[in-house]
Amino acid sequence: MKKFTYGGQAIIEGVMIRGKTCYSIAVRNPTGSIITKSFTLNNFLNGPARKIPMLRGILILIEMLLIGTKSLSYSAEIASQETDAPKGSNTNLSLVITMVFSLIFGITLFFLIPLFISNLFENFINLPILSNIFEGIIRIAIFLIYVILIGQMQDIRRVFMYHGAEHMAIHCYENNETLSVENIKKYSTQHPRCGTAFILIVLILSIIIFGIIGRDFTIQTLIASRIFMVPVIAAIGYEIIKISGKFHNQSIIKMFFKPSLELQKLTTKIPDEEQIEVAISSLNLAIEKDSTQVNKQ
Repeated sequence: MKKFTYGGQAIIEGVMIRGKTCYSIAVRNPTGSIITKSFTLNNFLNGPARKIPMLRGILILIEMLLIGTKSLSYSAEIASQETDAPKGSNTNLSLVITMVFSLIFGITLFFLIPLFISNLFENFINLPILSNIFEGIIRIAIFLIYVILIGQMQDIRRVFMYHGAEHMAIHCYENNETLSVENIKKYSTQHPRCGTAFILIVLILSIIIFGIIGRDFTIQTLIASRIFMVPVIAAIGYEIIKISGKFHNQSIIKMFFKPSLELQKLTTKIPDEEQIEVAISSLNLAIEKDSTQVNKQ
């Protein structure tokens, strides 16, 4: 039986792992204890529709926004308290507001601002295709500057260390080794299925797709295209990631993903042993919950 492909993300003083039936969270609280909890995945987002090409990319994007926001919120509560459990939990409304704000911020920073900047220089460039390439270069530059700047913050550097621990633990699992600190320490903090690879593909795809659409429209129409094409570009990006994952050992695929692996040097850091222990706890919980669910069926 084919092994399930686990993935996840770093959170505040912890790691979230998305499993087949649930997603698990492990966070180290201020007393030094590792607090773990699992949450059942949404039935619709994890249902039959997830097998439909293109649509599944959009569903996965929505799911990752939902569980990513909830995981960050939960980890923030755990990491800031002395007790084993949160004293309170954010309402669904506050999580939705946070998710919507994150979407607006991301689209504005990485799609609308590059459009406005390139539009200012369009009269000088005087070639739509060059304007789109210029817009794409600005988009990539903003992303790189953003990652570099936030990486200077101590709290974010710790998140990047947990990001590295997550990748190393998944490498260990995929190589059929026991999930131990010593085994995990020998693996790379870079992983081809990282969200960083997905983001880079989206940024490159946006240059191609917006180039095909062209710029012979009003500024309002161009703004709308940058907003409403994001899910489509993300869906295409997911299909590319999925197809390439089947041929990840091929030289041409390795060469294609080399830039994303290099980019991960900015978003991952070498973790300490305590952070690796947290990643192990999260991945083990996800595997355990999946195994329990399979046995029930």
